Amino acid sequence: MKIDKNIIKELTDYLNEFNLTEIEYTDKDTKIKVSKSNSTSSSQVVGVAASNPISFETKSNVLSGTEVKSPIIGTAYLAAEPGAKKFSEIGKKIKKGETVMIVEAMKTMNHVPSTVDGIIKKICVEDGQPVEYGQTIIIVE
Repeated sequence: MKIDKNIIKELTDYLNEFNLTEIEYTDKDTKIKVSKSNSTSSSQVVGVAASNPISFETKSNVLSGTEVKSPIIGTAYLAAEPGAKKFSEIGKKIKKGETVMIVEAMKTMNHVPSTVDGIIKKICVEDGQPVEYGQTIIIVE
């Protein structure tokens, strides 16, 4: 497969022009995703996939409990700022309405509250990871 470098250059230009952190382009059997690293201003190609991408997501160790889901698309943060105390840690007791994570969307920090009282059994996302609407971010039992 031959990748058109002009597409990558154009996507990189869009990242800079519109101050985006990530952009994706799909055409028939090619998928190109370009994103900016948080630590530098350079852009990099994150992945190129064929028309039948392989999914690496697996469901292992099914946990019982209540799933707290992301209310919006954005970037998940486990603490209010780098180096600060995390909102959620495995084994921590939380109350309904307590902030378990922040999801940043369009420069707005949205606090995600717990939907139940309980103990955090699993944190399903990493700090700085993009999340989708309805994606499980923690499991509370």
